[in-house]
Amino acid sequence: MNFHDTLANFGNSEFVPDGWYWLADSRELKKKTAKAAEIAGKKLVIYRSESGAVYGLDAHCPHMGAHLCDGKVEGEAIRCPFHFWKFDNNGACTDIPVGADHTAIERLNSYKIREHLGLIWVWTGDPTEEVPLPLPEELEDGLVSTRLGTPFEKACHPNVVMVNAIDAHHFTSVHQLVVELNMKPEERDAYSITFDNTTPCPPDHWLFSPLRRFYKKALTYNLKYWWGHTGAVTLGPDFLHFHIIFALRPGMNGSTQGQTILLTKNRKGMLGKAINACLLEITRWVGNYFAKGDTVIFQNIDFAFKNPIKADKPIVHFVRHYEKMRSSFFKQKSMPSEEIKWSRQPEIQA
Repeated sequence: MNFHDTLANFGNSEFVPDGWYWLADSRELKKKTAKAAEIAGKKLVIYRSESGAVYGLDAHCPHMGAHLCDGKVEGEAIRCPFHFWKFDNNGACTDIPVGADHTAIERLNSYKIREHLGLIWVWTGDPTEEVPLPLPEELEDGLVSTRLGTPFEKACHPNVVMVNAIDAHHFTSVHQLVVELNMKPEERDAYSITFDNTTPCPPDHWLFSPLRRFYKKALTYNLKYWWGHTGAVTLGPDFLHFHIIFALRPGMNGSTQGQTILLTKNRKGMLGKAINACLLEITRWVGNYFAKGDTVIFQNIDFAFKNPIKADKPIVHFVRHYEKMRSSFFKQKSMPSEEIKWSRQPEIQA
C-alpha cells in the first residue's frame, strides 16, 4: 500500500484540527465595532465590547439570517441590525424589542477568543480545554517585541505550506542552498511537534568560513508546529536568534490564508527599542522571503505525498503526528427542525 493511501486527514480540507487559528489583526477591531470573520467556510462575527474584550459568535441571526457584523455593540452584547434582537457574549438572545419571549430563541454558538501577538485568535476545540497560544520556546517567558508582517495567500492546503519548511530536499533543488539540513523531529504533546537541525555549522564551504566563530554546535534552524497549521521558525547565529511565526488558517477550496508574525526578545530603554525595531525589520525581510517562496509551485501543485524517500523522514513524522489530531470544529450543535417553535407573542389589546 502506498504511503499516500494511509492518509485520512493530511491535506484534507474538511479536516480542521482542534487548535488556535488567527482571524484578524487586533488593530482592525476598535471598541464597540464588529467584523465578519471566516475559517474553513464557517462564518463568524467578532466584536469588541465597550470594556475592550473581544468575543466571537456565529455570524447570522437565527431569526432571518442578518449578519451580525452590521449590528450594534451594546455593552458586552451585540444587537442584530435587522430586527434588533440582542445576543450576549455567550450567544443567548436577551432581548426582542417587540416583546416576544427571547428565552425560547435558540442560542448562537459562541467561541473562545483571545488576543495574542497583535492578532485575534479563535479556539476550535473543546472550550473547557486550556491550551497555550503559539510562541517560540526561547520566548516563552512572554517578554517579546512583535510586529505583523504582510498577510499572504497560497493556492494549496496549509499542510503543504508547513511541509515546505522541513523539506530539506527542496532547499537544494529549488533554492540551491549549500547547507545540508538534518531535521530531528520530537513530538512535544498532542498539539505540537518540533524539528531541530543537527547539522554542524557552518558547512565546509568557503562562503561560511567567516561565520564559524559564531556557532558552537549546529546551524540554528529550528521549527515548532502547532495543530499542523501554524509554525515558528528560529534561526541565526548563537548570539542572536530571529523568530518568525507563520500563522495559517484553511481557506476555501483547499487554500491557505497566512499571516507572518515577527518576534524578538524585548529590550528596554531607548536603545533597546531601537535595536528591537532594527531586528524586527531584518526579520521582516526574512519572513517575506519565506512567505513568498515557492508561490508558483503552490499555485499549481496537486499535492499527493507518495513514494517517500530517506530525505522525507521529517515530513513522514509530521504527517503521522497530524493524523493523530482531533477535529471538533464542525460538530457544533444545531436545532432539529421538529424542535423549532414559534416564540410567544404578547396578546393584542383591542
